[in-house]
Amino acid sequence: MDTTRSAPRTNVVIATLALVGTVAAMMQTLITPLLAELPRILHATPSDTAWAVTVTLLVGAVFMPVAGRLGDMVGKRRMILVCLAPLVVGSAVCALASSVIPMIVGRGLQGMGLGIVALCVSLLRDTVPPEKLSTSVALISASLGIGSGLGLPVAAAVAQFASWRVMFWATAVIGVLLALAILKVVPKGTTGAAGQRFDLPGTIALAIGLVCFLLAVSKGADWGWTAAPTLICFTGAVIALPAWGWWELRTRDPLVDLRTAARPQVLLTNTASIFTGIGMYATMLVTPQILMLPTETGYGLGQSMLATGLWMLPGGLIQVFLSPVGGKLINSRGAKFTLILGASVIAVGYAAALLLMGTAPGLMTAHMIIKGGVGIAYGAMPALIMGVVPRSQTSTANSFNSLMRSLGSSIGAAVIGVTLAQMTTVTGNHALVSEGGFRIGLVIGCGVGIIAAVISVAIPRAPRQENAGRTTGRSREPKAATG
Repeated sequence: MDTTRSAPRTNVVIATLALVGTVAAMMQTLITPLLAELPRILHATPSDTAWAVTVTLLVGAVFMPVAGRLGDMVGKRRMILVCLAPLVVGSAVCALASSVIPMIVGRGLQGMGLGIVALCVSLLRDTVPPEKLSTSVALISASLGIGSGLGLPVAAAVAQFASWRVMFWATAVIGVLLALAILKVVPKGTTGAAGQRFDLPGTIALAIGLVCFLLAVSKGADWGWTAAPTLICFTGAVIALPAWGWWELRTRDPLVDLRTAARPQVLLTNTASIFTGIGMYATMLVTPQILMLPTETGYGLGQSMLATGLWMLPGGLIQVFLSPVGGKLINSRGAKFTLILGASVIAVGYAAALLLMGTAPGLMTAHMIIKGGVGIAYGAMPALIMGVVPRSQTSTANSFNSLMRSLGSSIGAAVIGVTLAQMTTVTGNHALVSEGGFRIGLVIGCGVGIIAAVISVAIPRAPRQENAGRTTGRSREPKAATG
């Protein structure tokens, strides 16, 4: 009998894991309010300080599947603590930084914490009773969007009313407190892949492929899409990723079991995750710029950074309140229906933004609809994944799904960024994004929501396993395809 399921204080466990996931996800946007000031603070060029954002993305993308695989091998709780350690150290390094190199190093260490969310979701499968699994999975999976949504307003408030270093010191202290809480209240869970080998060659090949692809996507606009560094990175990705796939299909204990990942329910869920990730990030680029642009443009709303963060805050909070709704929908209608609904709500939110972008309350409302849809969709994805993967691959599969969302966010940042950069208007002596550029960005967000919904419709039903609250918590599971 799995004694962890009868452990007391289940709600405390869920709350702790949700808080850990939210804090880890905040690392993505924690530094955003400082971007304009970093060149002055660190005595560096804007292109150099931009690496403080890029490096977190790169390290996080590489470490997500690694943390997931190790979670299945040595224990999910242990790997959560391992991921918290560099997050804490990185926060302290950033707090002490007086030049660009320590800041980049610290932000890279913080990026290792991005693997925590998938580990927390996977640990729920081992520690939460089946009747609470769907709701708790929806909450913690949505923490990826909740944390990124809360990071901007929280960091803006700290940066405006205190030293920017306080923001990083606070993150370090919170990380230590969360580690102690995990040790005290969170059960260890299972190690379904204990005794298997770690796939080092596959890890290296995937790391090279991901870094090359993400560098090309995130830096292509700065370097030039036909510039040598961009083309070299794309070429490296085209070589490394197929080589990684070839190796994964032939090694005994792969980093990611591609045969399992190729199952229609997993493959289509991950594909929908990419488009949902684009939809999630598009609003993070468009909404704050509209809010902060001067009113003289005729479409800017003239808000400060802090006010902008506060207008966007309900978008992060709405995901917390909707997670129980998402869990109940998974139980009553299935994870597939819930994912379709979430993607559709994203599309509706962007359509609403096209109509309501003229006022701050209207834009806030549209942003809330979008983020609500993201939260519902993000909660359904792990339920679909865990409905068909064996217990020994829970963390790996969820981490790979988180990676797909992260790739979607990166692609969204590049696509929306290029769109906004190409559509500008001159106000005074400054070139600013035009109203048409923002509207195109919102249309793209609406379009990817529709695409995600259509892909979700094609996901095959798995009647006995789709319902996370009834089946993913049980010992019965589908046979695993071996690598």
